[in-house]
Amino acid sequence: MNPEIAIVEPNTLTALGLRGLLEKVIPHAVIRSFRSFSELTDDTPDMYVHYFISSQIYFEHAAFFLERRPKTIVLSNGSAPVLPAGIPALDICQDEKKLVKSICQLHQHGHPHAHAGETPALSAREIEVLVLIAKGLMNKEIAGKLNISLTTVISHRKNIVDKLGIKSASGLAIYAVMQGYVEADSI
Repeated sequence: MNPEIAIVEPNTLTALGLRGLLEKVIPHAVIRSFRSFSELTDDTPDMYVHYFISSQIYFEHAAFFLERRPKTIVLSNGSAPVLPAGIPALDICQDEKKLVKSICQLHQHGHPHAHAGETPALSAREIEVLVLIAKGLMNKEIAGKLNISLTTVISHRKNIVDKLGIKSASGLAIYAVMQGYVEADSI
């Protein structure tokens, strides 16, 4: 069964951007967007493994989300709101690299369901290439570091993308952190 994630955010651009990032990072997840709390409750609200919630909606319906504390992530606009213990905040006003790192750190601090499902088997060499991609190295740099040809790096990279269904370097970095191949602080 594919994990389902709810985004409850009235700002359409914010919801679309977060949805796009999550779809790249967790290609097997079903991600649903809701503009209001009532849209969420009209659906089946308890089926979601995570709720990405605007801070305004969180505070208006805190009782609902406190019962779902391990699954709730509050979206903030720069300054972190004062939240009860165990409710993480995600600053959505960061640049993409910092946002990816924040999502990875959220995963490491109690959100292990973010990439549920079967993990495709990567070869040892593909994992080495994946780690170097996550660390920001270019194909030519990876080839030099691993003493392989540029063509071989490109071939490994294509195999990784085919197996994982993740095309962006930031998505591959998040996957590498979520699988424990690299530490979030090293990307």
